[in-house]
Amino acid sequence: MAGQLKEVRNRIKSVQSTQQITKAMKMVSAAKLRRAQDAITQMRPYAQKLQEMLSNIVSTTEGDLSIKLAETRTVENVLLIVITSDRGLCGGYNANLIKLAKSTIAEKYSSQFNKGNVTIWNIGKKGYESLTKAGYTTDATFKDIFLQLSFENVQAAAAAAMKAFEDKTFDAVEVIYSEFKNAASQEFKAEAFLPIPKVKSTGTAKKSDFIFEPAKEELIAELMPKILNTQLFKAVLDCNASEHGARMTAMDKASENANELLKSLKISYNRARQAAITTELTEIVSGAAALQG
Repeated sequence: MAGQLKEVRNRIKSVQSTQQITKAMKMVSAAKLRRAQDAITQMRPYAQKLQEMLSNIVSTTEGDLSIKLAETRTVENVLLIVITSDRGLCGGYNANLIKLAKSTIAEKYSSQFNKGNVTIWNIGKKGYESLTKAGYTTDATFKDIFLQLSFENVQAAAAAAMKAFEDKTFDAVEVIYSEFKNAASQEFKAEAFLPIPKVKSTGTAKKSDFIFEPAKEELIAELMPKILNTQLFKAVLDCNASEHGARMTAMDKASENANELLKSLKISYNRARQAAITTELTEIVSGAAALQG
């Protein structure tokens, strides 16, 4: 009986220690989330307007001049830029991104994958480790971007993707990321990065009429890379906020589960203690009765 009580006490101490860690991690993630959320909230309207303008420019200049980054061709070689986190303990966040990457390849690029023509550039260690282990062709050049998150580092990845597309190393580039909604919610997305998507025309839609100054070719050559850099940076900021939100939520749930487990263990401990006391009293009474007899 004494051994059982000691075992329950040790389990209670272990759960309490774990709960202290989960509560501390929740507080750290909450502080980081606040900064990450401010960054993506400020960036998103600007990035969305730039993307809208870029799509409109591509649509209005179609057939007017050659835009390499908007060139649509037969898709033989595919690049997926998969953005995950560097660390775990954030619920199903990384698993959902990896699952989306795998399903995108299976549903859209299965023939290219069977030929070995699908390449994955990883941003974040978790995606790189998992997809490499699963047998996909991965590249670790940009996987450590989150160690020093900056526009310049993300710009290098975007520039490399644009150059590879222009050189026809890849015919299509997609970004797999999570769009931040709130601390408890993210939307996992696979979005076309290159070729630049055009505005879908409808019967009533009117294309924007742009006046170009300086010359159209010069302006587009300067503008397009900057807008695409911004698009990828927005996706990385979205993932950064999503990661901290997912980890904060996961640690909050873990703390709640620890509370429930502690309640159960304390009940078990009290029952075992009462049983031990009852047994001792019975032995005392029996001994006293035997002496009187």
